[in-house]
Amino acid sequence: MSTSTTVTGNLTRDPEIRYTREGHASTVLGLAVNRRWENRETKEWEESTSFFDVVCWRELAENTALSLTRGMRVMVTGRLEQRSWETEEGERRSKVEIVAEEIGPSLRFATAEVQRAERRSGGRPAGDVDGLNGQREGDPADAAADG
Repeated sequence: MSTSTTVTGNLTRDPEIRYTREGHASTVLGLAVNRRWENRETKEWEESTSFFDVVCWRELAENTALSLTRGMRVMVTGRLEQRSWETEEGERRSKVEIVAEEIGPSLRFATAEVQRAERRSGGRPAGDVDGLNGQREGDPADAAADG
């Protein structure tokens, strides 16, 4: 069971699209989430910014790369995932990313024009681009759900 989270912020860079060897699109984008509050003691406004890496796959990845640019305010819904790796120097590193399920423009300070994307052929249900019914190939959460 995964927990969903939603964050709203501004893109820190243009989305970067790549393709796996199997031809699946993957897009990574940076998101800055600002928080403002009034300090009760000083009555001054204070601000904090958190930065998140967001990863999206397949049609969402392609549509994101085609639609969004640096500076745009977006809402992202997805799950948090920790990824670990070892550097060339042998140091263990890890980071938490948001694996996006939905991304959309925030209409608080802007307007948007929505166009329906062309659907891929192949007779599969909408969103089922590879026969996995929305599951990500090689996703540990999917393997756990299958077992």
